[in-house]
Amino acid sequence: MNASHNHTMTTNAHLGLGRTSLLAAGLMLLAGTTVASAQSGSDTFTIMGTVRDFIRFDNPGGHPDFQQYNTGHLTGLVEPLLDDQGKPVWTGSQGQKVRIQCRDSEGRNINPAFFDPSLGDTPPDLRSFNGTAITSAESFRQWYRDTPGVNLSMSVPITLERMPDSDIFFFHAHDDRSTGPREGFFPIDNDLYADIDPTYLHNYFFTFELDTEFSVQKNAGQVFTFYGDDDVWVFIDGRLVIDIGGVHGAVRQSIEIDRLDWLEDGDRVSLKLFFAERHTTRSNFRMETNLKLNSVEGPPTTALYD
Repeated sequence: MNASHNHTMTTNAHLGLGRTSLLAAGLMLLAGTTVASAQSGSDTFTIMGTVRDFIRFDNPGGHPDFQQYNTGHLTGLVEPLLDDQGKPVWTGSQGQKVRIQCRDSEGRNINPAFFDPSLGDTPPDLRSFNGTAITSAESFRQWYRDTPGVNLSMSVPITLERMPDSDIFFFHAHDDRSTGPREGFFPIDNDLYADIDPTYLHNYFFTFELDTEFSVQKNAGQVFTFYGDDDVWVFIDGRLVIDIGGVHGAVRQSIEIDRLDWLEDGDRVSLKLFFAERHTTRSNFRMETNLKLNSVEGPPTTALYD
């Protein structure tokens, strides 16, 4: 991400997720090994994601949406519902710039679409945006689909840890600039295109997709929070609940499950997260939740495409 951004931090060593352990965990999952979840009562659980690697726009074979734009936080880039393949759809709009976050009565940033003054929410300040964030519907369609000649893909697990003395689990890959090397979320530094940036020494320009599910527990204080950059969209039961679009520094947003009035107590529903790392120099990814998430088995990804 842009060098002017401020972030919180941890090192990859703190996560305990070295490249070898990531691949080993992924092989175990693909072989059918049972994955621990928050339901098991353990202090960690693992969920599977899919990374798709791209080449920056100004290199041969480059994708027009990676490294070309630097927009700030935008809302309204994607439709409120997933398509029939479970993927986000570009609205055709370049969105609105979020100047001041919408906040709930607890002071948590929330999706502006959920603003409700009767719940004590603070309204957002949204401004028009005249730049470009997404090149076209076709370019966006490629972000979360295996596309020959455009991207390479592989499965990558992430492991969430329990916060001490709580029912909240978190995955933390952030960088607060406290060290010279760029830290944060770089799951494919030695894989796929492996096009390491010569200045920042990481493989940028990728997307990450998580497909999980959980059981709704009404009036139990269920919350999901994401904090990072760049674009992040979270959909629950196919509907957009977290909207952190654009190329920007780390942004936090939460969703309280009790706000989702279309859900019933005991419902088993999907939670899908779509992330994009589109611009040097930072890559930040933190999720925290008391939801009991389980991975949903997806199609195999074997880096077939080049």
